[in-house]
Amino acid sequence: MTTCDLSDKTCAPCQGGIAAMTEAEVADMLPKLHTDWAYDATAKTLTRAFAFKGFAKATQMANLCAWLGDKQGHHPDIAFGWGYCRVTFTTHEINGLSENDFICAARLDALVA
Repeated sequence: MTTCDLSDKTCAPCQGGIAAMTEAEVADMLPKLHTDWAYDATAKTLTRAFAFKGFAKATQMANLCAWLGDKQGHHPDIAFGWGYCRVTFTTHEINGLSENDFICAARLDALVA
């Protein structure tokens, strides 16, 4: 993982009116995050999967992701169950990725480091 200043930033409210990041911009930003982050084929979502031995740790991770989303005002999609938690960021207002998604991903990386 490359150290970056993204985790020092705070999400800015997004009410649309900006363009989603291009796939090239997303590819340029991705190396600033933990290597487990990946974007989808359309470069509209950013996802990281976590593996655990049991349900309690997965639930704790889901709660941590929810707490971070509330704190930043930028809420991820979270899926979890026995042994896994998957967090996905996207900026719904622009139907794609924005810097806010990368800020939240970097902040999550810092929390679990």
